[in-house]
Amino acid sequence: MDNNNNNNNNQIENANQNENQIENEMKNLEKKVTKNLIKNYSNLLNGNSFKDFSIFVENKSNPFEIKVHKSILSSRSPFFNESLRQESLSISLNQFNKKEMESILSYIYYGNISFENQENLIQLMEISIYFKLNLLKEIIQKKISNSINYSNFFQFLFQNRNLNSNEIEIKCFELINKNFSQIQNNENLFNLTKEEIIKFIQFKQEKKEIFQFDFFQFLNNWIEKRNQRLKGKKEKEKEKEKGIEKKRLFHSFFSLFDKDLISKQDFDKLKQFDFFPKSFLVDIQNKVIQDNQKEIENKEKEIEDKEKENQQMKIEIENKEKEIEEKWKKEVEDKNKEIEDKWKKEVEDKNKEIEEKWKKEIEDKNKEIEDKNKEIEDKWKKEVEELKSKFELMELQKIFSDSEIVKDIEYVKKLQEWINDNDFFSKMKKGFSAKRDGFNSQNWHKAVDGKGKTLVIIKTKQNFIFGGFTQVGFKHSSGEYINDSNAFIFSLRNDKGDRIPTKFTYKQNYAIFSSLSFGPNFGGGHDFYLYSNLQPGRSDFGYSYNLPNGITYESNEAKSYLAGSYDKWVVDEVESYFI
Repeated sequence: MDNNNNNNNNQIENANQNENQIENEMKNLEKKVTKNLIKNYSNLLNGNSFKDFSIFVENKSNPFEIKVHKSILSSRSPFFNESLRQESLSISLNQFNKKEMESILSYIYYGNISFENQENLIQLMEISIYFKLNLLKEIIQKKISNSINYSNFFQFLFQNRNLNSNEIEIKCFELINKNFSQIQNNENLFNLTKEEIIKFIQFKQEKKEIFQFDFFQFLNNWIEKRNQRLKGKKEKEKEKEKGIEKKRLFHSFFSLFDKDLISKQDFDKLKQFDFFPKSFLVDIQNKVIQDNQKEIENKEKEIEDKEKENQQMKIEIENKEKEIEEKWKKEVEDKNKEIEDKWKKEVEDKNKEIEEKWKKEIEDKNKEIEDKNKEIEDKWKKEVEELKSKFELMELQKIFSDSEIVKDIEYVKKLQEWINDNDFFSKMKKGFSAKRDGFNSQNWHKAVDGKGKTLVIIKTKQNFIFGGFTQVGFKHSSGEYINDSNAFIFSLRNDKGDRIPTKFTYKQNYAIFSSLSFGPNFGGGHDFYLYSNLQPGRSDFGYSYNLPNGITYESNEAKSYLAGSYDKWVVDEVESYFI
């Protein structure tokens, strides 16, 4: 039986270890994903890709430029969200130096912040308030609060006058309150403002703490030091004005005090302060007398009740002892026999129950572990597929990153699917842009002639996007038709009806026409072509390339299909890609 129990225990322990191992692997995977995300944003900040805004810092005569991403700053900081709404490419923040700005940008991009020393904490707190980074403000505020100790709480309290942090102020007040007897003559304590003393009084009263004589002694000394600024008057006038100012200040504090929180033991000592209101002293004295009288009455009542309680308890104890003795004898005899019989039966039943229970638990645990493994495996596969899909989308977007026409990732996918040539698609580059290289057919031919596989994309002012692809390519010629069975034309954007991106394959005659007098020219008809200035153009769609179902060649619908009209469309941009 013992061997079986040990085996069962070992199986359960192994099952638990497997489950813990799987859980740890999941946590490590999650940490890895988070680490990679932080690394990606770090690379984004430290690299030069897609940066569209500049921040100038340090000084106006020799500013230091930091390039950043407008979208990231505006999404992370309300300050930048408001400041970057204007159509501007830069901003000057000369009140900050390079190190401070780099530190705050590292937090904005990927949540990293450097805490070097106490001065650094205060500076970062001020910067977080300026840029309205509330979460960072809370983190630094908590960091400062945890850094406050007996040796520096005055320094933080005075620095907090600019930060106005309630949490920092409370932490400083707690240390002042805790160490008041040791610091009551400290010069820093006398540098507290009237408003800070009032807040400290309110702080102690919220905690229901008693005000001892040493606190009133401090108030008296604080007022004396404050009155030392009275100069340039005759001695009697000065002393009289000091006395008036002293009473006025002390009374302004005194109105805040809760009489119940003033130490009764210090009552006689308080009388030495001549500025105490007599009515207030009388109230305290009466309260002391009433409390003492009440305490005496309560004590007498308590003693009387205790004596009665003791007498009654003595009688109850005697009766209870007799009852217990008789009952105990009988119960011991019966219990011994009952326990002996019950124990034998329970041992047998328990052993059987434990054995069955262990078997069932082990089976259930194994099934649970199998299900958990399957669930984790399915989840991991799904996450890997999602990450792979996101990566592939990012790679596709890079291909047309410099295109002013192809902005939609679905357009990129369609072009990759239609061309079906990964070598061309991965190596191609934008060799011609009309906006960049000029709206001129000779410039276009100079760029594309003799390049072989060529992709042409056209966008009109009416926002139609279409083009063509040839594997043979164009030639430097005065006029030549060229066959290419693998050529096709396409429509990416067509706002008429519910038309979607579509590829139209080559069917007959000539695929392209190459002439220095024309720009891109597809079809023998021609299905579409551009004049020598690359605009306008015309379209006799359907001559060499297959039309959509239901549309006939030379119909108005065929002629207007690609660009919205036969010849009244105006080209906005022409882009050509080849290896």
